[in-house]
Amino acid sequence: MISRFPSLPLSRRHVLMSGFAAATAALVAMTALPAAHGAGAPKNGGDIVFLIDSLGSTWIPNNSAISSFQGHIWGHLTDKLVYVDADGKVSPWIAERWEQNEDATSFILHLKKGVTFSDSTPLDAAAVVANLDIWYAGRKNEGINPIGLFPKTYKSAEAVDATTVKVSFKAPTLGFIPTLGYHGSILISPKTLAQPANQQADLGKTSGSGPYVVASWKEGDFVKLVKRKDYNWGPGAVGHTGPALLESITYKLVSEPSLRLAAVQSGQADVAYNASPQELKSLKEAGFTVATPRYLGFVNGWAINTRLEPYNDVKVRQALQAAINRKEIIDTVYTPEWKLATSFIQSNVPGATDQSALLAYDPAKAEKLLDEAGWIKGANGGRTKEGKPLTLTLYSNPYLATAKAVDELIAQQLGKIGWKVLIRAYDVVTFGEKVKFGGPAVPAYEVTRSFIDAGTVAGILTDANNGENWFALGESDTKINELRDKIAGAGTTEARDPLLNELQRYVLDQGYFIPRTQIVQRIYVQSPRLKGEVYNGIAYASYYTATKGE
Repeated sequence: MISRFPSLPLSRRHVLMSGFAAATAALVAMTALPAAHGAGAPKNGGDIVFLIDSLGSTWIPNNSAISSFQGHIWGHLTDKLVYVDADGKVSPWIAERWEQNEDATSFILHLKKGVTFSDSTPLDAAAVVANLDIWYAGRKNEGINPIGLFPKTYKSAEAVDATTVKVSFKAPTLGFIPTLGYHGSILISPKTLAQPANQQADLGKTSGSGPYVVASWKEGDFVKLVKRKDYNWGPGAVGHTGPALLESITYKLVSEPSLRLAAVQSGQADVAYNASPQELKSLKEAGFTVATPRYLGFVNGWAINTRLEPYNDVKVRQALQAAINRKEIIDTVYTPEWKLATSFIQSNVPGATDQSALLAYDPAKAEKLLDEAGWIKGANGGRTKEGKPLTLTLYSNPYLATAKAVDELIAQQLGKIGWKVLIRAYDVVTFGEKVKFGGPAVPAYEVTRSFIDAGTVAGILTDANNGENWFALGESDTKINELRDKIAGAGTTEARDPLLNELQRYVLDQGYFIPRTQIVQRIYVQSPRLKGEVYNGIAYASYYTATKGE
């Protein structure tokens, strides 16, 4: 039986007082966490505490599974049809095998037998069809959204028999199988999916098929998961298929980064999420495990709104591309774990190509392009045209701890070229309400989006099939539309890869997307007693295979 408690019990006697005594004491008083265990040999069993900086605003599966915060919990409560590792390799999970037709418009999924949801409902073909349907369409009238990167070309799915699903598409959809490993593509019991949105928002009533279930939770405070004893269908790629090894995982909201770190350093917690990059070197030297996995997806950068002046001028966009010193960003804000952007998608994504020449720091080129575009540099160093200053407003991404620091450094770089840069910072909720692609006051939208298959990229960038139209181009750029359609129509990766290369080169050359760095959005600082976690293609830590020393 699932219960919801006002708080978790606290054992103060295990707090190890040190140089972090004051911060740890404050954490203990405010978070009410169970104490971590002492050092020793790893074994089955044990409980861990994961300190996180947000738990989002809703638990409706479709709306929250793609969150950088709630995705951690969903990854332990649910399974996926396929597993995708950090290099983009796809392997079986609930779907044991699959076939596709020659033009990638029809797929057959063969499901593992004996899988059940935590409410005892079988994870059979009918359940998979129910999930595919809601991933595609949602129920918008109820506030249940579609999964953004699920193929818009989806036509239908049918249960051929209890363990076989046929999926049909209106057009070639080569990326369908990889996208089944996307963090939004979580398998939920049909009983849960049939519930109205307000009931789906109760995490305690949600049934997945994953290795953990919800033991207790409190909105905006914590979620405690306990292992499911009968689980026996984990992905073979992680080297384990039976029940989880850890007894429980507690995700606890602690908004202050220093308190999260202090708790791990004192032994009061096991994992701190989203530490500052500048602290990682000293933490490693102190013996803590530090992980900075890159996910499969877009690099961190800006989608430029071509509807807004002066960014409707290609020369201004190209000047912006050349005016950013990306190496200085890594050297100043980050550490050697961060990598230079070589395209607008991460270099570990299958199909990514090296477009570094288009991203070279060249302030002289930027100055020349702005001169040609009519932006005159005044005595104070600022540029104007027809009496108007050259401005850029940046909205720092609250999902990325370093976003504001990077914005401030770029503001200095652009200031030398003649830009006046304004920086706005909002919390997660306000950012989601005010800052949108192509918004009337948003010239540059900061992107840190994950995806699994590069073939989905072209559709996201434009407005075809309800795409997100990142650059506010509509159908005005025939070249990007032509590449989009050819990529979508490719039936093999061999046919698609040259088109993806051309798309990357074109988007960067036109200054539609301004990369900053390859993205490390998820930073983990972990007790050395905790070992065996696995990071998937979306850079989430799975503790399904982890053990903890006593």
